[in-house]
Amino acid sequence: MKITVIGTGYVGSVTGACLADLGNEVICLDVDKEKIERFKRGDIPIYEPGLSDLIKRNVREGRLLFTTDKNKAIQDSDVIFIAVGTPSSEDGSVDLRYVESAGKDIGECMNRYKVIVDKSTVPVGTADRVKDIIKKGINGKKYDFDLVSNPEFLREGEAIKDFMNPDRIIIGADNEKAREIMKKIYEGIERTGKPILATDVKSAELIKYASNAMLATRISFMNEIARLCEKTGADIKMIAKGIGLDTRIGPRFLQAGVGYGGSCFPKDVRGLISTGKDYGVDFKILKAVDDVNEEQKRWIIPRIKKEMKELKGKNIAVWGLAFKPKTDDMREAPSITIIKELQELGARITAFDPEAEENAKKLFRDVMYVRTPYDALEACDALVIVTEWDEFRNLDKDKMKRLMKNPLIFDGRNIYSRSEMKKLGFRYLGIGR
Repeated sequence: MKITVIGTGYVGSVTGACLADLGNEVICLDVDKEKIERFKRGDIPIYEPGLSDLIKRNVREGRLLFTTDKNKAIQDSDVIFIAVGTPSSEDGSVDLRYVESAGKDIGECMNRYKVIVDKSTVPVGTADRVKDIIKKGINGKKYDFDLVSNPEFLREGEAIKDFMNPDRIIIGADNEKAREIMKKIYEGIERTGKPILATDVKSAELIKYASNAMLATRISFMNEIARLCEKTGADIKMIAKGIGLDTRIGPRFLQAGVGYGGSCFPKDVRGLISTGKDYGVDFKILKAVDDVNEEQKRWIIPRIKKEMKELKGKNIAVWGLAFKPKTDDMREAPSITIIKELQELGARITAFDPEAEENAKKLFRDVMYVRTPYDALEACDALVIVTEWDEFRNLDKDKMKRLMKNPLIFDGRNIYSRSEMKKLGFRYLGIGR
């Protein structure tokens, strides 16, 4: 297959690299000349485990190239994936300007039949909108095309694995020709036993939003249960194990913490609420999910204030800045809320994150960054764990205690054993414990 991927952000770069690795000839197209030049040099501007090596190998072997030439990219391809950003507007609705711009370019450059694929997360009905834009760009020329919805389900930090070894592949198409072309693209993955679900376009568009909204709901529900645990003396870790053993529920996404962040859950929950409003559907549950999550990012602050009494001039170590491990993504990260509120209370912040420091520097002022988690602990009055990087789990606890001025830990991700930390002499407070 000859494929073009429009957009070289997180989804576009992973999609392009993985499609090339499956044996397709892939062109990644972007308007950002500087970004394209970085990709050509092998300087990958996105941190994702394994992505740099995957891109470099496929560029070297001639299956993957990067360009800003939209005419060449669109005209030379049989299938065009739209993988541009779909950020939230101020009112929570989805900003489709980049999707619409891609549709306009496709229409103006169209030279023969093509399958156009919405890979970006877009509200239900977007395919019809993009179809009209492409038709307008074609401007009466007799070029046929089909528009398909093929939502992505890529977890940051696990994206290559998720693409190559997915739970399912969703193909939303309204005719058999487009459906068969899409199945051909994924036939290598399907042969490994991974299911392909063929749906209509609108159902495919809605599946992605419904999936993320369900996962976000589980997280916010557990965070509310954690609040009750703190009042009653129950342990949220035991609650999660107990209900996760119910086969109707399962154990995933039942971990309480300081809230979810990133580019997907917050945006998609608000996007689905906004879409519901457009169609006269009031998503009361999802409004509560979003409210609970925003509150949860601040939930740890009163506990810190209560334990430390006075924060002015105190040295607080923060472990983890990215919204989750294995990424440098700071979008809607709980660390943003936590650090800024601690600074407003007069605390001095020393922070460590294995990957997100450069992105964090764009967001914070007066934060000291260090090279190791141990460096952050030197003479600190307390440690706040915000992101559950694996390297935090098995550090030398005795060394941690020696370095800290006060062995006080606020564990926003419950990565340690409460009984072990207490035995070692730490004052240890988790979430819902």
